[in-house]
Amino acid sequence: QVQLVESGGGSVQAGGSLRLSCARSGATYSNYCMGWFRQAPGKEREGVGRIDRDGRTTYADSVKGRFTISQANAKNMYLQMNSLRPEDTAMYYCAADRRPCLWVGFDDFGYWGQGTQVTVSS
Repeated sequence: QVQLVESGGGSVQAGGSLRLSCARSGATYSNYCMGWFRQAPGKEREGVGRIDRDGRTTYADSVKGRFTISQANAKNMYLQMNSLRPEDTAMYYCAADRRPCLWVGFDDFGYWGQGTQVTVSS
């Protein structure tokens, strides 16, 4: 079993920055995929980006160039959010799966955190 806990959410002015953290505990797997998702009220869940065990990252077009996913190790993942816009306002979720990222669809992650709220004001 894997547990995920997000932290670092809050309120920020447009143009500001915020750094989210995801801490993983429980079983460790040699292969894994970790990702960030977000969901705003009345909208479907959106994949923000993901990172595999080799540090390879992918991003949604809406955040490319502004957000950066990184990890010190398999237990800690970060989402650096720069140049924030009001449309970035959402609940942000950390997710993980024991499979390589290429095998994991955005609705197919096995483990999810509780979410952390990000609010960007204009």
